[in-house]
Amino acid sequence: MAKIKIENVVASTTLGEELDLQTIALALDGAEYEPEQFPGLIYRLKDPKTATLLFRSGKVVCTGAKSLEHVEVAIKKVAKQIEMAGIKIKMQPKPDVQNIVASSDLGQEINLNAIAISLGLERVEYEPEQFPGLVYRIDVPKVVVLLFGSGKLVCTGAKKEEDVEAAVNKITEELKAAGLLK
Repeated sequence: MAKIKIENVVASTTLGEELDLQTIALALDGAEYEPEQFPGLIYRLKDPKTATLLFRSGKVVCTGAKSLEHVEVAIKKVAKQIEMAGIKIKMQPKPDVQNIVASSDLGQEINLNAIAISLGLERVEYEPEQFPGLVYRIDVPKVVVLLFGSGKLVCTGAKKEEDVEAAVNKITEELKAAGLLK
């Protein structure tokens, strides 16, 4: 089984009510809020290293986490800091994973031209003049895998870490079955 590294987990939640972003920006040290540039407030944490986007609607997006646990810790920390600033939060935020991006390595170089032909053109996009990787769409789990000639791959679109594992296993098995991977 190839080693999988989670690169980014993006999750969203809600704090249940409208937020006064100007007040929060003043209360949170280091918060960035420039509504003429971007409608949300950006708040970065060092531990876990994440960026949390807060919107007036109460919607929250956390990005940059390396695991679901980091997402939960980051969102709880931000909610607690908002409350410590005197701003009441009506509901406990429950993160909903939107996207997991992970990388892996098949351990050997691969022939993308041969893979494009054997995996079938209905699920593959490969235009080396445009992009050096092969784009492979998997239906179950519903993810996109970018394969590179070096044998490295990037999986995106997963909602659970198990989806990444399933996708990497699936691509490995398909390539072995086609004789394109040892």
